Amino acid sequence: MRGEFLPFSIPSIEDDEINEVVDSLRSGWITTGPKVKRFEEEFKKYVGSPYAVPLSSATAGLHLVMLSLGLSQGDEVITTPMTFAATVSMIVRAGARPVLADIDPDTLNIDAAKIRARITERTRAIVPVHFAGQPCDMDAIFALAKKFDLRVIEDAAHAVGTEYKGKRIGSMDSISVFSFHPIKNITTGEGGMVCTRDESLAEEISLLKFHGMSKEAWKRYESSGTPNYDIMLPGFKYNMMDIQAAIGIHQLRKLDTFIARRTEIAQFYNTAFRDIDEMKTPALVPYDHRHAWHLYTPLIRVEKLTIDRDRFMAELKKLNIGTGLHFKAVHHHPYYRQTLKIAPGELPNADYASDRILSLPLFPRMTMDDARDVVDAVKQVIVRNRR
Repeated sequence: MRGEFLPFSIPSIEDDEINEVVDSLRSGWITTGPKVKRFEEEFKKYVGSPYAVPLSSATAGLHLVMLSLGLSQGDEVITTPMTFAATVSMIVRAGARPVLADIDPDTLNIDAAKIRARITERTRAIVPVHFAGQPCDMDAIFALAKKFDLRVIEDAAHAVGTEYKGKRIGSMDSISVFSFHPIKNITTGEGGMVCTRDESLAEEISLLKFHGMSKEAWKRYESSGTPNYDIMLPGFKYNMMDIQAAIGIHQLRKLDTFIARRTEIAQFYNTAFRDIDEMKTPALVPYDHRHAWHLYTPLIRVEKLTIDRDRFMAELKKLNIGTGLHFKAVHHHPYYRQTLKIAPGELPNADYASDRILSLPLFPRMTMDDARDVVDAVKQVIVRNRR
């Protein structure tokens, strides 16, 4: 057993980020200012999007996108049950009804064929989630969107740096919402970004993020600005701060290196676990892509063990290996169990994964000795608890 606890994830913060934050603190621009604009410009250049709106979180981004699309009571939005609750909660908070389509049992991404079966005359949008950093089948999803006149909102919280058939997520004809939470591939502490090719949508989200104000505060208070402003619509307080963007500027420059390291560890895991019958390792999609490997999420075949998934995680913790749970299926949570009323067996692939999934440690600061410790611990727990 290793001597020190290995967390499920640790952000890779170095002197570059720390010094940039200190510079922001000393400059007087603590909230939204020039570094937010700099991060915005560099991010949209990286993903290949003409418009990007920095925000306080990806949840804020999803909320504002839903509102900007004018969703209302009676509208339906199709998404996956294998996601964090924010994806579904923001559909609800916009006044619409979430409709869940089952997942592919191997990749855990939403199944485009199952989306088709959920479309009705009330459907307004599709929200695919690029699970763990692997892209959904966007050609199939875009084809459905075109046929039924639907908007596509990519929940790209896992997908900073993900590529689909040579295109970076964030560059396609959709709306993409990214997350910079500390466990994501890059972080700003907390933060998010909406990318789109729709100029009017980007302008509305920019207004909504800061009280509906016609001029952002930092522009009003710089030497060439004017304190006067107009409220164009009732908005929110969802802006990103310079002290967040200061971290993101340097994180973005390291993203490709981070992904390369995550890929190396994920491939090591896949090889090490390949012949273990009690585990199902993450499958890769058949089309050309770059997996960002935000998460490494095997399924524990509990039917072959004497313990369930939660006990499996507890046993790993005793061996000083941290884990995460990404995710319990949305319709298994009490609120959505009561409101969505998904019939037993209606989403069999999501149900199966929800009871068996866990996230093993995966972050750039891990060493290969750390990864070997994870593998050894997983194998120990399996050997001790085989049927």
